[in-house]
Amino acid sequence: MPDLDIDFRSPRLYVDAPLAAGNRVPLNRNQGNYLGNVLRLGTGTNVLVFNGRDGEWRAAISGRKRPEHLEIVAATRKQDHLRDVHYAFAPLKHARLDYMVQKAVEMGASALQPVLTRFTQVGRVNGERMRANVIEAAEQCGILSLAAVEEPAQLDRWLGRRAGERLLVFCDEAASTANPVRALETVRSVARGIDVLVGPEGGFADNERENLLNQPNILRLSLGPRILRADTAAVAVLALVQTVLGDWTEPEKPATR
Repeated sequence: MPDLDIDFRSPRLYVDAPLAAGNRVPLNRNQGNYLGNVLRLGTGTNVLVFNGRDGEWRAAISGRKRPEHLEIVAATRKQDHLRDVHYAFAPLKHARLDYMVQKAVEMGASALQPVLTRFTQVGRVNGERMRANVIEAAEQCGILSLAAVEEPAQLDRWLGRRAGERLLVFCDEAASTANPVRALETVRSVARGIDVLVGPEGGFADNERENLLNQPNILRLSLGPRILRADTAAVAVLALVQTVLGDWTEPEKPATR
């Protein structure tokens, strides 16, 4: 369940540095500009910082003429851990890929895996831009754990190296599943890590679909009566997975007498 103590009013920054009381963390030029020129914050103002490892901390801005450092003051939240949900997808063009990455992070994906298929629209993926979008989404949404950004891989190669005991949720517009929630409930007790796959808007080639259907521990999932764009499908399927198998539903507590 969501942490009710999350402070959404204070600015949050990701910093790639150890966090502990008394530490001084240097700000890079973009961070200093954001705090000083965009938010108009000066020395002594408190912000929140996280690094994906040490939880969230309150920090005070320091510097002579502009924000230059953060003085780490006190912990505000302990580090959490994302559910083992990997989102694999055929890359999209710039703005739509940015949107999809941000939404996948908001939905709690723990890793992002670009896969290249026969009908993929984009052959090259900017990993640094993807990671920047991961960080931005985490900063804005109070998220403490950063999703990993994996190197792009050909679909067949990715399928060949993924662990077979993981559940593969394969979004297939040709699937006959009438109720995706009920379909996911049938695998609730066997999921040991989940890979969610959304393909290109041109669909999978016949040989790619055949390879997918030959994978162990697979669930073909229909996302309803309408054909969704790939970035919309990302939100839809991750919402379904998180609701049934992920962290959107609090585990039922055993009955007590």
